[in-house]
Amino acid sequence: MPRLSTPSLLRANRGFRDFWTGQTISLFGDQISLLAIPLLAALELDAGPAQMGMLTAAALVPNLLFSIHLGAWVDRRSHRKQLLIATDLGRALLLLTIPVAALFGALSLAQLYVVAFAAGSLGVLFQVAYNVVFVALLDRDEYIEGSSLLNGSRAVSSVAGDGTAGLLVQLFTAPFALLVDAFSYLASAFFVNRADAVEPATEQTPEPGGLAAGGRFIARTPLIRASLLASATLNLFNTAFYALLVLYATQHLGISAGALGLALAVGGFGSLIGAMLTRRLSSRFGLGKTLVVAFVLTPAPLLIVPMAAGAPHFSVALLALAEFFNGLGVMVLDVGLGALYAALVPDLLRARVSGAFLLVNYGVRPIGALAGGLLAAAIGLQPTMWIAAIGALAGVLWLLPSPMPRLRDLPRTAVDY
Repeated sequence: MPRLSTPSLLRANRGFRDFWTGQTISLFGDQISLLAIPLLAALELDAGPAQMGMLTAAALVPNLLFSIHLGAWVDRRSHRKQLLIATDLGRALLLLTIPVAALFGALSLAQLYVVAFAAGSLGVLFQVAYNVVFVALLDRDEYIEGSSLLNGSRAVSSVAGDGTAGLLVQLFTAPFALLVDAFSYLASAFFVNRADAVEPATEQTPEPGGLAAGGRFIARTPLIRASLLASATLNLFNTAFYALLVLYATQHLGISAGALGLALAVGGFGSLIGAMLTRRLSSRFGLGKTLVVAFVLTPAPLLIVPMAAGAPHFSVALLALAEFFNGLGVMVLDVGLGALYAALVPDLLRARVSGAFLLVNYGVRPIGALAGGLLAAAIGLQPTMWIAAIGALAGVLWLLPSPMPRLRDLPRTAVDY
């Protein structure tokens, strides 16, 4: 029987090991909130389709409002690791307000909107600083392995987190399930603080128009430009789909919170396999071809979900099947694209490129959530789920005329492609 061993990167690089540990704990907690908050809105606060769309949009709209400016700000300050710690602490405090309000019978949809918006704003700041700290902890030839480990943690957290979230909601109600995520942010802050990172230099004398430098870099780099447009198209429709999934599963399919959590947890197994296979697939078929296939594999399984009907246990099985292959595709995309961007983006532009990327890739998500909610209110949940699942397949079309299908390995510089 083969013996499991600690990955060499975690053994050799203590700073990255601490960072990975903090993110692993935080990712597990995030999975609790991702299911518990929609369940709270749908089951305890009687939210309808439009309100579910608004709740998802509230968490995502900060990407439209703040990502460019925060990216430019982060590129010009040192100690980006401290920003990660501050955002973790802030999000923990925000989540703690929900069970406190529930204790006093004061919980409302309005509070959920405020918490979602504020936590989403801190999440934008975390993300633009995260990419700087990531490359500060690793050498270039470790990017794919590091990305695989972090995304593998996300996959494992999805397996454990979704199932745990459903059970916690059933046992303790949704507001108190969120305590797990709040404490996970505190643990993340502790371990991030332990991670020693030699951060790249900051831009002390801003270039003219420096705020838009990240966007200009993306526009003139074909690989990043094509993959961003593909990701944005996928996420526009994907967010519309998932903004309605909890409501569709509980009201249309009659699936309980616990069963829904277990079905979504199966997606985590797919993600885990995707994290383990990405490097092998990239080596055999080329990174570009692997990513092109993943842009099809990610949305295609979601076509199964609107087909689900009949007994709840049959619907749960179909949902679990869709989530498995969707999770596999998403993880291949996240690992591959994460390594690609780490290799291509110059240090002085990392936060601004992240900000510009978030503006587009995450900025479309509140639009998708709102559009999905309004469309479902007008034509019904099931037709909207069909439209969202089919529309997400269009993302791959941006890649076909780009250099991506010809990309074999990580390019050395942006001018290579």
